Formats: sequence, C-alpha cells, structure tokens
Amino acid sequence: MIIERCEEYQNLLQKCIKEDLGFRDGKPVAACIIYKCLLNWHAFEAEKTDIFDYVIDALNVAVKADNENDILPYWLTNASALLCLLQRNLRSNGFLIKRYRHSTGSLDFSESILHDTNFPQQLMQMDQGSSFVDARYPAMLFKQQLTACLEKIFGLIRDNLKKEISPLLSLCIQAPKSTRGSSGRTLKSPGGTITQQPLSNHWDRIIKFLDSLMNRLQKNYVPSFFIRKLVTQVFSFINIQLFNSLLLRRECCTFTNGEYVKSGLSVLEKWITDATEEFAGSSWNELNYIRQSVEFLVLPQKRRMSLDEITQDLCSALSVRQIYRICTMYWDDKYSTHSVSTEVVATMRDMVNGDSQIPTSNSFLLDDDLSIPFTTEDISKSIEVIDPFNVQLPSSLHKYPAAHFLLHSEQPSA
Repeated sequence: MIIERCEEYQNLLQKCIKEDLGFRDGKPVAACIIYKCLLNWHAFEAEKTDIFDYVIDALNVAVKADNENDILPYWLTNASALLCLLQRNLRSNGFLIKRYRHSTGSLDFSESILHDTNFPQQLMQMDQGSSFVDARYPAMLFKQQLTACLEKIFGLIRDNLKKEISPLLSLCIQAPKSTRGSSGRTLKSPGGTITQQPLSNHWDRIIKFLDSLMNRLQKNYVPSFFIRKLVTQVFSFINIQLFNSLLLRRECCTFTNGEYVKSGLSVLEKWITDATEEFAGSSWNELNYIRQSVEFLVLPQKRRMSLDEITQDLCSALSVRQIYRICTMYWDDKYSTHSVSTEVVATMRDMVNGDSQIPTSNSFLLDDDLSIPFTTEDISKSIEVIDPFNVQLPSSLHKYPAAHFLLHSEQPSA
C-alpha cells in the first residue's frame, strides 16, 4: 500500500513538473501545487524521505528541454516562488541535532497523512505569518538543493543570452566601411532602385534582441528582481565585449568608429530609459567603460588635454594602462588630427612600466563576472509574497488520486 502511495505522489509531481501548468493571476501554478502537496503529505516534517530528491531530479531533467528560451524563464519563476514559500513557512527547529533520530522515521505515505482535514486552515495561517512548519533535515536540505537549482537556471539563461548576443555585438564594434563618411549605406535593390540603409541597422538588432528578452521574461511572469539582474548582466557583457574589442583592434580606435559606437549607445540609452529602472536597473552604468572610451575617441583637440583631465574627468572609470592603450592606438580617419600630446603619452608610459604588480600581457582587458549576483536573502526580501491557497488545481490533474485533497479544499463551505 505504501509503495502504491509513493507512486501516486511521484506521478502527480512528475505531471506538475513535466507539463506547463501556466499561471493564474500571475502566480506560478506548478510551484503552488507542488508546495501544497508536500505540505499536505507532511513531507517537510519527515526525518527520512526520497520525495525531495525526486522533485530535484525531475526539475533538472525539465530544464534540459530543447525550447530553453521558454522553459528556463518558466522554471526561474516557479523555482523562485517555491523557494520563497519554503523560506517563509519553514523553520529548522534544531534539525541538525535531531537528524535521523529514529531509525523508523522515514516518511511513510500512509492513510493517516494522505488527507489532512486541517490543511486549508493550516496553509492560510502560514501565509499570514502566524504559523510555521517545523521542518526536518531533508526539507532543509531540499531548500538548499532548490537554491542551487535556481542559481543553475539563472546561469543557463545568462549564458544563453551571451551566446545569442555575441554575434550581434561583433557587427556593432566597427562602422561598416561603406558607411564611413556618410549617413547611411547605399544599396541597389533588384529593381535597380537606390535605397539608403541607416547606420543603426546593426544596433536595431540589439534592440530587437532586448525586446525579445523582455517579452520572454514577462510572458513567464519572471519577478522584476530577476529581470533586473539579467538585463544588468547583459549590459555588463555588452560593455565588456565592446570595450575589449576596442582595445584589441586598432581599426576600431578611430574617430569615425567612435561616432558610430556613440550613436549606438544612444539607442541603448533610450531602451534603458523606456524599460524603466524597475526592469533595467543600473544598466546604463554598466556601460561606463565603453561610454568613456567612445567619448575620448570623438573628443576634438585631444592634444590640449592634460593627464589629470583625461584620467580624472573624461575617463575616470578606466585605468592608466587602459587609457594608454587607447591613446597609442587611436588615429583620426576623419579630420587627421593627433592624439594626446607626447608628454602625456610619455608620462603614462612611465606609469605603466613602473607598475610591476600587473602582468603586461592583455592586463588592460575586462574580465567577465560569472558569479551569481544574488543571495537567498535577496530573493526573500525582493520577491513578492504569493498565496498558494487560492490557486486552483488545473483540470489536467483532476484524475490523479493524490491530488483529490486539493479538489476537496477548493469546494466552497456550506
């Protein structure tokens, strides 16, 4: 009988994880159903159980689906919602001391816990903050594993976004040759008509990418906290790619190219403003390195600039080594003006050569930060509390016996 019960619960959980249950009033249905099931089955209070391992394993399989652009945001929302429910409603109560206190303390899915008549009231009390579940070690371990899974999902989304935007950025670092000195690109259509293609064409693709990203995240009700983190990291990656390309390719360190990149940055600035701080966060600040570098490229009369004016005012975010690199690579392909004065260059050279603490090989490049930009405390504080109790059971789950208690709890009282 016990084995049959376990299979019933696993079948229900598998259906919840494998099927896209969608959202109800913006609330992730899968997270709410999984939480209510685990609560009603007293899984959180069990001293030994495999049910949490089953959930984590099934979730790890689910996020490997082919359509990652939709699956990963969907599970970012569900996993974070489930984690928040655990954080707010479970307490450890000294589980480390009591761990596996009884040899027979495994979670037996018996008749006595199949139906908890106090379940709806218990759940409402917890959502109001007046009651907690005294969780045992497996439940607290589950919370840690779910946190790791959430971080993995976030990292996969971020990595996929970088792969998606990288080929677009390679077209934005250098102005097309056919457009230098003109306001657009002249093309001949099959009918012989001459048309002008704007310089911002490549940058428009970046905007379409960002719009698509925002649509994917909002369609899956990803909390603004995570949207802000993802968008900010995308712009940090844009900054790193453009800045490093600028410092590695002399053909990019030109006056014309500075104008081209600056016009593209203005397009990004507008997108950030339109997205609002709630979703874009500090994304504009993430572009500081490339913004200041471009301002230097398009600055007239560079020879009149002192070292202090360059390092403290114009390019305050950059190191002397990075500024020196740009100054020595720069050439004016439009007005044939000179770079900074030989005295400023000589002073920077002495400073760079005297800095023995930094290796000379490509030490001017920016590194990509691969760390996870949030903690579990950040999630708990920043994500809105959801009430799982008023999320109804989807009709596709009505046939599962293990879910019948949810149908019973949804029936209106007489």
